[in-house]
Amino acid sequence: MTRPATLRLGTRASRLALWQAEHVKNLVESLPGAPCVEIVTISTKGDRILDVPLFEISGQAFFTKEIENALLDERVDFAVHSMKDLATIMPDGLVLVATPEREDPRDVVVSNSGAGLEGLEPGSRVGTSSLRRRAFLASRRPDLVIKDLRGNVPTRLAKLRAGEYDAILLAAAGVKRLGFEAEISAFLEPELFPSAAGQGALALQARAGDAATRAWLENLDHAPTHAATAAERAFLRRVEGGCQVPAGAFATVSGSELEITAMVSSLDGRRVVRGAHGGVSIRAEVIGAELAEQLLGDGGDEILSEIRTA
Repeated sequence: MTRPATLRLGTRASRLALWQAEHVKNLVESLPGAPCVEIVTISTKGDRILDVPLFEISGQAFFTKEIENALLDERVDFAVHSMKDLATIMPDGLVLVATPEREDPRDVVVSNSGAGLEGLEPGSRVGTSSLRRRAFLASRRPDLVIKDLRGNVPTRLAKLRAGEYDAILLAAAGVKRLGFEAEISAFLEPELFPSAAGQGALALQARAGDAATRAWLENLDHAPTHAATAAERAFLRRVEGGCQVPAGAFATVSGSELEITAMVSSLDGRRVVRGAHGGVSIRAEVIGAELAEQLLGDGGDEILSEIRTA
């Protein structure tokens, strides 16, 4: 196998995406005898459309398609994605090679008053760009006013501090990675407020036939993270979810055992179906799919059918 002199890493150009790319670059280059990594930034549809909520945009792979095209065209050798942005079915010719150790998968509340979700005053304006967070928030606090919020983490925090919102919901991973952890008012426990499938994890993607690149990336795989996110993505794949579906899943691995909690909600939060399942982690995808079947049978299928019809 020929050792490549340089590996080109495709990524989005946001501050968080660049942090992730630098992190992966350092992981690769720390391997004995590893090649250098060159970061190549690529603009995606999700980066360019900032005035419309993602769930109102047709299609999928808003933050990954252009990067995946660059991979297929051999303009880059591998890509790093936020796992939650990655479609549950890979394009032909591409594979998910490795999942490094996960950051905190929870959602967080950042508020001007310092209050957590339960402490917000009725009528407080809460910003989020996620259909899942909107629905779950409406279920927990129907007395709040939910407003759309787009932009990167610093932009969202700036809008909060400018008084456009009383509180916003963000992913803990991005807040922590960018050094804003002190801004967090409260964490939302994923057993009650399940995060997006794969949230907090990074996905390293490469061409299926590129054995040399895959060999380097495979060293970065973290088995517990790989199993947990595989279960979450299998759940999401079975409910045919994405940005347009209010569904969340959160899995943990302890030793050889995996536990997963998931939830599906109507858009207004009035109907919620939740459940949990577990088993040995080598059956991660089966466990995730089985939990999806359970929730669909408990009323989730009817909820999702109504959402898709609407």
